[in-house]
Amino acid sequence: MKAAIKRSLPGPFWALLGRTYDAILRLPELPQANLHPWRRTSKRNLSLLRNTQRGKRCFIIGNGPSLRDIDLGRLKNEVTFGMNRIYLLFPELGFSTTYFVSINDLVIQQCAGDIRALTIPKFLAWRSHPYIQPTPDMSFLYTTYTGPKFSRNVGGRVWEGATVTYVALQLAFHMGFEEVILIGVDHNFVSSGAPNQTITSAGDDPNHFAPNYFGKGFKWQLPDLHTSEIAYRMARSAYEQAGRRVLDATRGGKLTVFPKVDYDSLF
Repeated sequence: MKAAIKRSLPGPFWALLGRTYDAILRLPELPQANLHPWRRTSKRNLSLLRNTQRGKRCFIIGNGPSLRDIDLGRLKNEVTFGMNRIYLLFPELGFSTTYFVSINDLVIQQCAGDIRALTIPKFLAWRSHPYIQPTPDMSFLYTTYTGPKFSRNVGGRVWEGATVTYVALQLAFHMGFEEVILIGVDHNFVSSGAPNQTITSAGDDPNHFAPNYFGKGFKWQLPDLHTSEIAYRMARSAYEQAGRRVLDATRGGKLTVFPKVDYDSLF
């Protein structure tokens, strides 16, 4: 009977029903996500950033091993988004990224002191606010695991798309960047297992640019590359509809969603 009813109703109806159900499940989160003083301040800060970078380009720096194959010194005078433990590279580079983004509870909880010490604008998941005290340059994003969407205005709900890179793409769009270039987004992990499963690293990290990135004893979640690809396709569509573009300059990366470009040709 249920199967017959489902066949008799159009796909858009079930999609709407799914979105409605998902929204109802999030209702308990909404008061704090909108009314908490930290979020109200964050929403004001995010509003001030909207479309401030029109016509410019930026780089979103992933954390894959391929970062070691390119000259990152060329980014010193570029606008850059760094994510999660990218700050481990800062002493070696001699400069920091322009912005910092992290949405993973485990990363923020285990690295709260490091993150707070960064003297650059920081964007963190609101869900992780119990683990970290805000700084004047920190903004909390109301990110969710469910309800796929591409947010052109990140003051409201932002779908995570199973990767912090997708959140950075939404931030870059919100700020108005015309061209976004990905590097270090290898989209390839040596570690295997069920997507989103939490594991504890038993030794050196082979999946990122440094062995101590998620080193021994660090808790982290295995990637969900399938969901990430769904998110990336949504990002490409949103950018192209707005007359903007996302390019992938990752050297040897496995991601095939965005047009490829040679990193050295960009300078």
